[in-house]
Amino acid sequence: MILHCYGMIALAVAFYSIWPNPISFLVAVVVVGSRQLGLAILMHDAAHRALFRTGWVNEFAGMWICGNPILADMAAYRHYHLTHHRFTQSDKDPDLSLSQPFPTTRASLIRKFLRDLTGRTGFRQISAQIALSLKLAGDADAVEEAAKQAQAFKGGGLRGALLTNLVIFALMWVFGAWWYWFAFWLLPLITWFQMVLRIRNIAEHALTEFSDDPFRNVRTTKANWLARAIVAPYWVNYHLEHHMVMHVPCWNLKKMHDLLVKKGLGGRMNVAPNYRSVLSAAGWKNGTA
Repeated sequence: MILHCYGMIALAVAFYSIWPNPISFLVAVVVVGSRQLGLAILMHDAAHRALFRTGWVNEFAGMWICGNPILADMAAYRHYHLTHHRFTQSDKDPDLSLSQPFPTTRASLIRKFLRDLTGRTGFRQISAQIALSLKLAGDADAVEEAAKQAQAFKGGGLRGALLTNLVIFALMWVFGAWWYWFAFWLLPLITWFQMVLRIRNIAEHALTEFSDDPFRNVRTTKANWLARAIVAPYWVNYHLEHHMVMHVPCWNLKKMHDLLVKKGLGGRMNVAPNYRSVLSAAGWKNGTA
């Protein structure tokens, strides 16, 4: 999966290099941003110690190959994320701020997506991340900001992120041009990645029950090939199954879903037919007021 993820990124950049035009540029940005989300998902599995069987390989790959390239700190994310699993959809859930704003209005949803696509969300996160790493925030602000960074697959430490991004910068320069890192790594990270991450967050817990019922306080969303390519890489859409047994590797989540349905539990499970239906319920059909 890691090879697939970086392979898709390389193919997208090569596609632009061979046929440089505005369309191939946009395709490359979308594909890279979606695969950056893929790296975040694989880091998420590593944070659950489920990506590799061998412990040190799991930690190394999760931190250096998946996390640091997208400015994520796996150790900080693991601490925050396991708290989310323990207190899902309760007052102690650190992810509650991601689901509480919904349902909202269509206008509000559009504004959120525009902030993502124009880079405002990503730029604000990176600025806060730099401030946090330089200890420019007070203790209380730092704790709050660290939680926000973890929600966005970010972290306070930047040394590993800088090192891995220097490697990516060098590789893109050698095989392309000096500006490729800015166009095909930083730009997708602060734009498309932010939007698909928001869509994924909405689908997972927005408009679910505020309870401890593992069948109702989380959602699985069915995904076609296009959704799997740009919104839900590496079976991340099977979120209910992940919450039920969080150490199941992502490639077995569909199998787990099928087993639950076969056991007659499908009627209890909170399953959306597609991402469009989730966004409609979250606000897309609620007018422009």
